[in-house]
Order: sequence, then structure tokens, then C-alpha cells
Amino acid sequence: MSQTEINGTRPSVPTESSPNIHVSVLDLAPIVQGSDAETALANTIPLAQEAERLGYIRYWVAEHHNMQGIASSATAVVIGHVAAATEHIRVGSGGIMLPNHAPIVIAEQFGTLASIYPGRIDLGLGRAPGTDQQTAYALRRTLNSEVDSFPQDIRELQFFLGPRQENQKVHAIPGMNTNVPIWILGSSLYGAQVAALYGLPFGFASHFAPAMMHEAITMYREKFRPSEQLDRPYVMLGYNVCAADTVDEAHYLRTSGLQSFLRMRSGRPSRLPPPVRDFESTLDPTSRNMLKTARAASVVGDRQAILDGMQMFVDETQADELIIVCQIYDFQKRLRSYEIVADAAQEVQRSYAVESS
Repeated sequence: MSQTEINGTRPSVPTESSPNIHVSVLDLAPIVQGSDAETALANTIPLAQEAERLGYIRYWVAEHHNMQGIASSATAVVIGHVAAATEHIRVGSGGIMLPNHAPIVIAEQFGTLASIYPGRIDLGLGRAPGTDQQTAYALRRTLNSEVDSFPQDIRELQFFLGPRQENQKVHAIPGMNTNVPIWILGSSLYGAQVAALYGLPFGFASHFAPAMMHEAITMYREKFRPSEQLDRPYVMLGYNVCAADTVDEAHYLRTSGLQSFLRMRSGRPSRLPPPVRDFESTLDPTSRNMLKTARAASVVGDRQAILDGMQMFVDETQADELIIVCQIYDFQKRLRSYEIVADAAQEVQRSYAVESS
């Protein structure tokens, strides 16, 4: 997973034009049953450092609120925590839920991060509140804040992160002229349209909502307009992976994420539970069907299974990058899963290099 490095940092998107597989980390800073947020946030450091050592492109954390099992609600703070403990891996948001914030506040937060860690900060933006309706109301920046203002808010944010304009009265300091790379994130066609219109890289949340993945990718690529930030479409896809040294162990470890997914979909989010044996044999048909849908962007197994699954998924989607989610209860097992993914990605990349030579 080699990258062209500029002044010790990596470009916001890989510049290779040949087929490749690039992988990054999406860490929800999971709070597991029997533990707490302090431990979850402490775990972000060894995971980010290991991701950097293994050659992952970027390490992102996501904004969620009122979620018992997610510790990354103060996303910009966590990004600073991780960036301070690493050297060159890009660190960012996957994403910031922009309707919750005034654009100038996000410009100041990420402008500050970019000033402390130049060339390493990504700003992924989402349109959803990242929480339930009552909490979204508690997060409101004004009583009239609307998700429909998302495109205008993006433009306003770009304005505050860009160079000073003539007669400009309000500035983001820090923020002005930092030009932090912006990504549009989504799970529907709406995000694909916005990303294409503004010429920005597009991240699709296929790890939890894969239904419209192919249609969104096609729309984004067909409608993409080059911009100052990006001259060609760039697609990142969320991808669930549970890797272990044996297939049996991987399927056992995966039951933590499956339990969490079903609880979330049924309106009962919780801390990440420990794995259980024979979990799926206890499920009703509705739950089984929900899991079947969720598996469209997932792979579980040993190194060979991960290698085969990733290669098939990239061949199918032509994704430029996969951002890997590993919902595993035991932290050391989660580290091992990311290690297996990195090894498999390197093997896939070698195979692409042989095919293109």
C-alpha cells in the first residue's frame, strides 16, 4: 500500500491511475460491555499506530450522539488525540454531521487541526444528524437548522477554509486558506449527487446501508465535475471485515457486530456485546433477512477468505479505496483483524501489479 509522500505526509487521495486496492480504518471507538469510554478512547492510539505501521492510508472516526457503544461524539477532539500519537497517516472524520453545526465552527475546528498537523487532516461530511430525533433537537445550532441546507453549508465551509476574499468580513482563524480536503459521505443517491456536482471525493456507507451502493457509485461517476480539489471521481466504500487466524474463530468474533447491528436496527443500541456461539440459529426470519442485507459489503474468515472477498468486492465495484470497519469485542483480536486485512490488501495489490505488467 505504498503512497507518494509529500513533506512526510500523504496526499488526500492516492494518485496512482492503475488498478489498486487502498485501505483505511473507520474506528467508531466502540465501548464494549463491561468497559467504558475511557478505555475505548485509549484504544484508538495503539490501533492508529498499528494502522500507520501497516500502511493504511487514513484513520477516520465518526460523529454519533446518544449512542451507548460509541465514544467518538466529540469527533474533532478524538482526531487531535489520534494525530498527536501518529506521524504521517491521514486522520479525519467519517464523518462530521454538518447539519448539527455552524460551518464556521467546523472550519475553525478543522483549520486548527490542519494548522497543528499540516497535510494530514481529512474532513468527511454527512447530512444525517447521527442520532435520534430527540438528541438531534438537543444538538440544534438554531431552531431553523435544516438538512436541506447541506449543499449551501458545504459551500460556506469551503469559503471559510479557502483563501481570503476581497471585502470578506468574517474569517475562520485558524481555518482560512488551510483548504482542508472535504469528502461527501452518504448512504443514498443524494450524497452521490452533491459529491459529483461539487467535484469532491465520495464515501458511501455500504458497511451498514449497501442497498443503493451500485446506483450511487454509477450516478457519482457519470455526473462528476472536476474541481480544484479533485480532477477525477474517487470512490471510497465502507467494508465490514472480521478476520482471524481461522474461519471458525472469525465467524465467532463476528457475532458481536451482528448483535450490535440488530439491536441498532430495532431501536435498542447498546455497548458492543461479547461474541456468542451459534448466534444465528437463535434468530427469527426477520432478523436473518436483515443480516443477509447487511452482508452485501462484508467478509468474514481467515487470510485467504479476506483476500478473496476483498478482491471480488473491488473487482465488482471498482472502488478506489475501502474503509474497513472491524466490530470485534476483544481489542487484541481487533488489532489482529486489521493486520490480516493489511496483509491481504498487499497481496491483492501485488496481483494487480502482475496483471498490469
